[in-house]
Amino acid sequence: MIETPSLVDQHCHGVLRTELGLGTFEAHLAPAAGPPAPGTTFFDTQTGFAVRRWCPPLLGLEPHCPPARYLARRRELGVLETGRRLLRASGISTYLVDTGLPGDLTGPAEIAATGAAEAHEIVRLEPLAEQVADTSGTVEGLLANLAEAVHGAAATAVAFGSDAAVRRGLVYASEPPGPGEVRGAAGRWLAGRPAGGRLDDPVLLRHLLWIAVATGKPLQLHAGTGDPAALAGFAARTAGLGTDLVLLHGYPDHRHTARLTGAFAHVHADLGPVLARTGARAAAVLAEILELAPFGKLLFSSGAQALPELHVVAAGVFRAALDRVLGEWVGDGAWSRTDAQRVATMIASGNARRVYGLAG
Repeated sequence: MIETPSLVDQHCHGVLRTELGLGTFEAHLAPAAGPPAPGTTFFDTQTGFAVRRWCPPLLGLEPHCPPARYLARRRELGVLETGRRLLRASGISTYLVDTGLPGDLTGPAEIAATGAAEAHEIVRLEPLAEQVADTSGTVEGLLANLAEAVHGAAATAVAFGSDAAVRRGLVYASEPPGPGEVRGAAGRWLAGRPAGGRLDDPVLLRHLLWIAVATGKPLQLHAGTGDPAALAGFAARTAGLGTDLVLLHGYPDHRHTARLTGAFAHVHADLGPVLARTGARAAAVLAEILELAPFGKLLFSSGAQALPELHVVAAGVFRAALDRVLGEWVGDGAWSRTDAQRVATMIASGNARRVYGLAG
């Protein structure tokens, strides 16, 4: 058996502080824009089945119990005790928490206390820029305050993150925008931005990314819906600058993401939703990634948000998939058990500790 006793969750979000009904709970089981179709449920997904496998025993129930029974037990224990039991049983010793999502979610200190673990903050660039814009009345003020805010955040944040690829696929243009472009974009955004309006200007998003690159902190990029060619161009342009790139949400383009980790020394790949969303098929997907990516470039994460169950599922599925894949290779004689255990430890925690400068 391949063991991964301690995990570094290199990308996750906080969990909800409120009690959840059936509809609210299952809304967080699938990355869908709307509710399930009438007469169906998001419990009938790989993630839903994985929750019913891994989580009920941690709350004193049998595996695969009906969703209604599980949620009743959850309400009986209360949100705080449920979170404590689930997170502490996950085997995650360190959380890197992206605090950029809206909602009543716990921050790094709370998730650390609940899970009896360490936690560090990942600062999401777009919300940071939007906060700066709320207090900057001129173009000059916005640009100066934006640079100051990013560099100030770098003093305490373990990394920066950006979901710009999800919003604007062209944001990864390989060159930083020129000063004139940036000033023009800043003026247009300030003039047309309603109070609290989101940053969606591609020029300012590119400018923001390049400010973050200049800090030298690792940069997490939501790569799943971006332009693969543009992302490769951004990776090439940032090579040798001292900033590691970590590509998130690569599934179902995980093979392309894996190839990028082999092509560029500073590019790494997150395994979070790649495994957690594929459930019983996770071992097959993991094997495909291991065909292409250097083993020192892969990092475990849960990618979880809102539900502590998603941390448990990600950790359980990851361990089971890794044990199955590497165990088969050891059994076939292709790998030694010593090498398999070493690689498992690298992916589970060692690679993240190296990339983010965490104590080991």
